[in-house]
Amino acid sequence: MKFSQNILRHELVGLNLEIVNSTDKRLISTKGRVINETRNMLVIEKNNGKEITVPKEISIFRFEFSDLDTPKKVDIDGRLLIGRPEDRLKRKIKQLYPY
Repeated sequence: MKFSQNILRHELVGLNLEIVNSTDKRLISTKGRVINETRNMLVIEKNNGKEITVPKEISIFRFEFSDLDTPKKVDIDGRLLIGRPEDRLKRKIKQLYPY
């Protein structure tokens, strides 16, 4: 299976991301790397070195990763990421993204 189809079940720490939509308009277009993840928040290190904490519930994230050495970008609604990272493996997720 491809990584992009299973991204909701994988570790997010270390992935680059961009916030493409949020109810907090100041967060839109923020880019950086995920350095920590909690139940309801992502801690992002911006390109200038500053760390910000972003609520998962109010944002849509565009994650960047390499799938078989091909760069890919996937948009994910933060509401699908709510919960402890280790519990995402156990949760059944509706297939929202047909591949």
